[in-house]
Amino acid sequence: MKSSISLTHQVSVGSIVIGGGNPIRIQSMTDTPTEETEKTINQIKLLADAGSELVRVSVYNSEASFSVVEIKNKLVQSGYIVPIIGDFHYNGNKILQSNHECAVALDKYRINPGNVGRGSKHDVNFLEIIEVAKKFKKPIRIGVNWGSIDQQLLTNLMNDNAKDGNPLTSEQVLEKALIQSALFSANFAVSQGLPRDKIIVSCKTSSVNSLLSVYRSLRKQCSYPLHVGLTEAGMGTQGIVQSSVAIGILLSEGIGETIRVSVTPSSQSDRSQEVKIAQFIVQSLGKRNFSPKVVSCPGCGRTSSSYFQTLAEHVNQWLSLKFPIIKETYSGVENLTIAVMGCVVNGPGEGKQADIGISLPGNGEDPVAPVYILGKKHSTLKGDQIAEEFISIVENHIHEHFQKK
Repeated sequence: MKSSISLTHQVSVGSIVIGGGNPIRIQSMTDTPTEETEKTINQIKLLADAGSELVRVSVYNSEASFSVVEIKNKLVQSGYIVPIIGDFHYNGNKILQSNHECAVALDKYRINPGNVGRGSKHDVNFLEIIEVAKKFKKPIRIGVNWGSIDQQLLTNLMNDNAKDGNPLTSEQVLEKALIQSALFSANFAVSQGLPRDKIIVSCKTSSVNSLLSVYRSLRKQCSYPLHVGLTEAGMGTQGIVQSSVAIGILLSEGIGETIRVSVTPSSQSDRSQEVKIAQFIVQSLGKRNFSPKVVSCPGCGRTSSSYFQTLAEHVNQWLSLKFPIIKETYSGVENLTIAVMGCVVNGPGEGKQADIGISLPGNGEDPVAPVYILGKKHSTLKGDQIAEEFISIVENHIHEHFQKK
């Protein structure tokens, strides 16, 4: 399925450009109390170092808004130019109007239409945020979540649906409310003078099927860049799989200009996990490469030992440690493919298709490991130093085949 709108508006968020045919951008969010300045700065650096191109922080009171200014200044002083997005709920209009330094320091505002005010206050409060965005030429994201949808809008749609001779399901009505809330708010902002190229839209759900339905409909109805993510995806394997399926399907259909993976981190993992997952989703679809790809087999009864697993771990650990330095030194190295295979069945074939590949001996095979570079046999390794020798070959290949910056 292809989206009906081929090109979206282009929106600049600090140094990052979203939409308009530009690369898919990776976003993340801090979970530190924003007023705890040093903790928040350290987490932003962690996320940026992991590859997050935009970082969102919660701005929920005056203390947090004043911290935003200090956070941004210290990040710039440290050489971090990652755009910072302010996440506002309930009192965003008051915060932005009372602290213009915060409004200037932030690179984008995220507004949830369901949380800007009730009744007659809704449009007034929303417009106050728009006026600040216009004054300081800041882009906004109209971010609707089905857990905090505008209740009056939802009630009206539910009532109308009940009178319909062919009523929708309650979930379909909720999806309709998400889309209406987002597009009405975006178009209202435009009618009040905010340029279209200052608006990004999102409509997040925690259901994979609903997310697909909503975003397919959104793309048909608007040309705003879309921020895609499955909200509250869960922890561990569940969160990773559900996010990968939902975001992956939409990106494969050409829907989505920026993404965030909202997984619950375990107590043993850090916040950057969501960045890595997002990068793997984008890279697995061939949309953009962030780091070399390591192809490795799962193993079977033909593999003579667990050594292929150990070698694959060794290669991945080496890349994790060295790649940031290598990437700063050589151009295009993120496009490298390395294969680590466990026996003769697929080993030589995968090794030849990769830029560099090694095929370890399986049951009954000669105790040697042929190495292939760019489709041709390069050498044969054996003995106790295979891992070290293979890594050395990879390093030499990078040095010889990639141009220094």
